Amino acid sequence: MKSLFFAILTIFRYIGKFFRFIRNSVLNLLLLSMVLLLIFAFLPEKKSTVSPNTILNLTISGNIVEEKMSLSALEKFFGSTMNSEAEPETLLQQIIDTIDTAAEDENISALRLDLRKLKHGGLNQLQVIGKAIERFRATNKKVIAAEDYFTQTQYYLASYADNVIINPMGVVDIHGFGTYRLYFKEALEKLQVNYNIFKVGTYKSALEPFTRNNMSAEDRRQNEVWLSALWQIYTDDVSRQRKLEKDAIEKYTTDVAAQLLLTDGDAAELALKLGFIDQILTRQQLASYLKSISGDQNNGAVNTISSHDYFNRVKQSYQNDNPDLEKVGIIIAEGNIVPGKQPAGLIGGDSLGEMIRKARKDSQVKAVVLRINSGGGSAFASEIIRQELLALQKSGKPLVVSMGSVAASGGYWVAANADEIWASPATITGSIGIFGAIPTFEKTLASFGVYSDGIGTTPLASGLDLTQPLPEQLRSAIQQNVTHGYNQFLNIVSEGRELERSHVEGIAQGRVFDGLTAKSLGLVDKLGSLNDAVAAAAKLATLTNFEPVYIHRTMTVKDQFFRYLTTQFIKVSDIDGLKITNPAIMRFKNSVYSRLENLLQMEDPRGIYAYSFTTLAL
Repeated sequence: MKSLFFAILTIFRYIGKFFRFIRNSVLNLLLLSMVLLLIFAFLPEKKSTVSPNTILNLTISGNIVEEKMSLSALEKFFGSTMNSEAEPETLLQQIIDTIDTAAEDENISALRLDLRKLKHGGLNQLQVIGKAIERFRATNKKVIAAEDYFTQTQYYLASYADNVIINPMGVVDIHGFGTYRLYFKEALEKLQVNYNIFKVGTYKSALEPFTRNNMSAEDRRQNEVWLSALWQIYTDDVSRQRKLEKDAIEKYTTDVAAQLLLTDGDAAELALKLGFIDQILTRQQLASYLKSISGDQNNGAVNTISSHDYFNRVKQSYQNDNPDLEKVGIIIAEGNIVPGKQPAGLIGGDSLGEMIRKARKDSQVKAVVLRINSGGGSAFASEIIRQELLALQKSGKPLVVSMGSVAASGGYWVAANADEIWASPATITGSIGIFGAIPTFEKTLASFGVYSDGIGTTPLASGLDLTQPLPEQLRSAIQQNVTHGYNQFLNIVSEGRELERSHVEGIAQGRVFDGLTAKSLGLVDKLGSLNDAVAAAAKLATLTNFEPVYIHRTMTVKDQFFRYLTTQFIKVSDIDGLKITNPAIMRFKNSVYSRLENLLQMEDPRGIYAYSFTTLAL
């Protein structure tokens, strides 16, 4: 019996050793992986050599942005977050700097636009890139755009190329601009959700998805105006670059079926016939064509360099820090406006306020340019940011606002007091109006046999208990608060832009405008780029010898380390194979998510928002 006991004990001892070995092995492997990752992360990148007659492959992936979102390693690893999809983004300024550096590089003979992964870019962003391509071509270097097919966004940039090429099975997908939303009124009724709506403004259509099953006549009218203005810009630019017949794009977009009859349904041949492209080439023919431009490398491949490898040679704008020069500080405000401290990709009232204070307290920063790319959000956070900007101006430092693709509602609230506002003709702005929306679920719960009851010391004791209907006094108080906020918005615009209150009332009501119309109404001072806004800020501060620099978020050493580490981790750990890649499913997912994303980011301590849900389907 004793021998059996020791035999069993010995078996368990060996089992314990086995599991200890497995545990130690796994831990050691993890430790080794971390060490290797650290070594990889901090190794200096090898500077790529560029031989003469090289083609620069300029890859533009995902969405074109002016500030990349900050995502944690877990968010990136699992592919999505409640705030955004973890998709690639490309910085606008990085694209411009790469093109301009290549234009001066005698070893770069041509630029190939790699647009196959480009998803979305604001029309004014595309225009800025187009101007950079024009500067490149002005150095007598060739620009090539060659893809299997072109989306509407991709084709805008492709139109600036000397030679536009598609595959025999390809198509140029130009279909026009539109703005489409999901409407939830019937669904909310079926779910018995009691959505309490508070708003001011005939054209403030942000809440229509909750109150209607379709677009209102007022919203349809205003959308038609600015969509037509932006579509005219797109068609004019493309027609000019491609030297198209006046009605070529109109024929293509309004009667494509009849047009395809002329080429027996061959979309690539139709694009060639109409002048949208220059050549139809297979991938093998394209490779031969590129070799004829640059020559072969030793391994027989085309003599090219990727923009990623080339970037270590790029002269990055607004990144210098010469202690002897005075500065024009540039602050990027991109994303929805929400309270508190927020990561890049969202505009936090506290985090953006911190950057504004940083610029105000920096004695070398003599003026500030605030680059806004936002449809707004929390009215409270918008006002917190505006107060910080007023303090900046009170300190004697001029403030110039440069509007990106959109600077509307809360984005305009923030901009209104600037010394000058610059926009592009393709900017979407205005939407002066606010709203409140509070859902309660007492009827939904009751349909499941769940009820909420209790007692309080006052009629308002239940507060914003979403299981209780809103007390009538609270409903009245919220509406009065919204009305007060709207009047406050009107006063801010009237005083900030030095416009008559009656004029502001006439153009407010939540109406959205393109940049050109906004300038004619006095909401925008001048039309121009970020560089133009920087020059204007320097002039207001009477600077002659200065440099523009980005004002970055304050990050601790720990923040910087983990941000860099997680970036390197994602480079090593590619799990794209785990993602859904079916094109139809991806398009549906992206379409639905893009329309719900802004709803998920609504956050305001009073439930009051200055937000425009206007989106452009480019």
